[in-house]
Amino acid sequence: MDIIAHGLWAGLGVRWLTRRAPVSTGLAATSIGLSMLPDVVHMLPVGLWAAFGAGSFEQLLAYAVAVPGGEPVMPAWVEHWSHHLHCTLHSALVAGAVSLLLWPWRQMLWLPLCGWWLHIVIDVFTHSAEFYAAPVLYPITQEGFDGIAWNTPWFMLLNYTALLLGWWLVGWRKAGSRPL
Repeated sequence: MDIIAHGLWAGLGVRWLTRRAPVSTGLAATSIGLSMLPDVVHMLPVGLWAAFGAGSFEQLLAYAVAVPGGEPVMPAWVEHWSHHLHCTLHSALVAGAVSLLLWPWRQMLWLPLCGWWLHIVIDVFTHSAEFYAAPVLYPITQEGFDGIAWNTPWFMLLNYTALLLGWWLVGWRKAGSRPL
């Protein structure tokens, strides 16, 4: 799924939760941030190469919007680190390990981690084998589930329609009013 939609889905989840229990602005922002983080972090090597190496801002932008096989030519180290950061942050095994490490401190699943988990779950079903399948069992395997490519036009329309409906139901209508 695209990075904006990840943030909107996490924001919708936080908004729904705030109608049932108080959520601080910091926790809400961190949850939304962590829902977008996996797609931002794997671009760091590309950004470093563009800023301090032989790359350019145009190549960074081309990478950000590229379809598989359409990425700009980059040095091997950039491709290597970008790929492994993508795999690491889309791995349920890595997210599970982080969740277990934080469990003794929080005694529950910390809300911001739900944003990360939401990102992983959404990407499992909205990335096809040709379009960066989410490697949920990384580092055991780099294979992912063959879902629907999120950039398929009918799916993007459906996704953003569902987001609009969800925000209308949970976020934009007055508290206590009923949907149509």
